[in-house]
Amino acid sequence: MRLWMVAALLLCMGSVNGALPVAVGGAELPSLAPMLQRTTPAVVNISTRGKTRVSTSLFNDPLFQRFFNLPGVEREQETSSLGSGVIVDAENGYILTNYHVIEDALEINVTLSDGRTSQAEILGRDPDTDIAVIKIREPNLTSIQFADSKRLRVGDFVVAIGNPFGLGQTVTSGIVSALGRSGLGIESYEDFIQTDASINPGNSGGALVDLRGDLVGINTAILGGGNGHRGNIGIGFAIPINMARDVMLQLIEYGEVRRGRLGVQAQDLTPELAKAFDIAQGYGVVVTRIEQGSPAQKAGLRVGDVIVKANGRSIRSSFDMYNLVGLMRIGQVVELEIVRDGRVGLIKATIQQMEVVTLEGGEIHFRLAGAGIGEIKQSDMLKGRVEYLEVRTVEPGSIAWQTGVREGDIILSINRQRVTTFDEAYAAARGSRGLLLNIQRGEQTLYLLIK
Repeated sequence: MRLWMVAALLLCMGSVNGALPVAVGGAELPSLAPMLQRTTPAVVNISTRGKTRVSTSLFNDPLFQRFFNLPGVEREQETSSLGSGVIVDAENGYILTNYHVIEDALEINVTLSDGRTSQAEILGRDPDTDIAVIKIREPNLTSIQFADSKRLRVGDFVVAIGNPFGLGQTVTSGIVSALGRSGLGIESYEDFIQTDASINPGNSGGALVDLRGDLVGINTAILGGGNGHRGNIGIGFAIPINMARDVMLQLIEYGEVRRGRLGVQAQDLTPELAKAFDIAQGYGVVVTRIEQGSPAQKAGLRVGDVIVKANGRSIRSSFDMYNLVGLMRIGQVVELEIVRDGRVGLIKATIQQMEVVTLEGGEIHFRLAGAGIGEIKQSDMLKGRVEYLEVRTVEPGSIAWQTGVREGDIILSINRQRVTTFDEAYAAARGSRGLLLNIQRGEQTLYLLIK
């Protein structure tokens, strides 16, 4: 009789006759315990305290705003959160976690598996991938070894370790349900591992490991069941460790992610366009615009070219291309497989730095002091040519922080004047003691009334 059948039989008998034996026929029963003894000391619990600004219910009522011609009004509110993190460098005390775990944090406390607690400092954050790196100063830490997430296969066994619902360190197991999940609208750049290992609120930032105990992903999100249900329904998502590690290295080195650009705009290839371009596979993106002086132009890419692969990976939508380029480092080479006039060819382009000029927010208005605001001009794969002002950094405790401005905010208007450049921001803020900011934060837009 096979070992697993014997184990199952003994499991049923054990409910009647007592504890299970540790071995059957001289062979030990399979257990994850030895692997977890090595791995769990590298997974930590994170608790934060901070402040954020929320809309008051009365002034946020659309009917009230319509009749009294008033925008939504923000008030300050204390926040707290619980999450998880993974020690990735024991010597330096580096911990990898999710951006949303420490997003509004003024104080971060880390609890180790042995009960020690330590205050952490933020080394860098990237809202677009939901990755952050924090640091603690403690001796005798245990770090975790990285796996190669490109080697993962659907069906591989994985184990999630984290701090669900603030209960303390918890371990769940499952399999890899799918790879390369994107277009979910959870983050700006998505390439998720999907798993049925239970991931619940508080698991965010925790470890997804293989059966060797090597780190394959950072747990980040769950798909809710509706009707207010926030628990696990067997669909959880983790950021592949290869992607998280690339972001982490930039955060440690620069404190931010320095993204590059290709300088191309494209649209999805429809069946009608595939027929017109004589493309048998029926997928890819059609180049519709190339920015002057961009890496795409220098590499010889042309309007009308159909990109079907990038770095050996099939490109099925403009989102795939946007995702791939956005996750590449400046100076890396992308190899594009294209179809031009019915013939397949290869083009290599070197990713260049985005056009971003950063200004200290206090130069626009003293109420924005402590915020680094970037003027961004680029060809976006999904949106075309775009110009906008983005809050690149906010110093915790600064004037800008206290007014509710946060990293990643896109400033849409100042004092009801639309702004996309520094000159427009200067003009809108000039002579004003207070500010009325309309910002986009993730999928939401809101007003900040700064007096």
